[in-house]
Amino acid sequence: GQSGLGKSTMVNTLFKSKVSRKASQPGQQERIPRTVQLHSVTHVIEEKGVKMKLTVTDTPGFGDQINNDNCWDPIIKYINEQYERYLREEILITRKRKIPDTRVHGCVYFVPPTGHWLRPLDLEFMRRLAEIVNVVPVIAKADTLTLEERAEFKRRIQEDLRTHAISVYPQHDFDQDPEERELNDRIREKIPFAVVGADQEHQVNGKRVLGRKTKWGIIEGERSPRGGEPMPFLPGSSHLQDLKDITHNVHYESYRVRRLNESNRPALG
Repeated sequence: GQSGLGKSTMVNTLFKSKVSRKASQPGQQERIPRTVQLHSVTHVIEEKGVKMKLTVTDTPGFGDQINNDNCWDPIIKYINEQYERYLREEILITRKRKIPDTRVHGCVYFVPPTGHWLRPLDLEFMRRLAEIVNVVPVIAKADTLTLEERAEFKRRIQEDLRTHAISVYPQHDFDQDPEERELNDRIREKIPFAVVGADQEHQVNGKRVLGRKTKWGIIEGERSPRGGEPMPFLPGSSHLQDLKDITHNVHYESYRVRRLNESNRPALG
């Protein structure tokens, strides 16, 4: 997503840690450059006693330029480079028992809270991304919309995605059984998720919660009606492994087949 939509803050909110870099604010010494240069941060998080290594790749400044032609190239190149790295390890005669996995298992796409329709830039970017990675669209800073505006904006985005045949996660094609389809249908009804990022803690009913303080009260990042909606692919959730499985069995497999076909193709004189 573009600058100022709260990507870094949202990542920190979800994992309750400083996983991503600080947001760019006037007066801060550390600023995120307005560029499409990708930046990865690896962090070990703990969920119910289980440790998991998480790598977050931030794409600050995407879509900020006057001319945004092919602005998706660095991101698509990065995703494919991780597939290539995994493939090179996999085809070695003597390979490691556990191949280091730097593949991108999910891409959270931040949509500006305009309340209207998806921009052509968003549609083209998501169309290209959905071919190589699991895309999860979210409405950034959802507390800037009324509940009615939010519901209508979701409906319009869902219509846009259907009209342009953009398959976001969880994809219909990979529902394994009726029970799983029913669960995924409930998730699909909420797409795009409405999110509110906050890295400040506040006291609410005797508990410390992450939220944003306004003159009418505290908007909690996950629990209040005006706040964000919990996403079903966080550490400890059922869909975390699903993201990894689809990445390996579908997106990576597609890349692997294409690359092996290229290497086996006879050179033309």
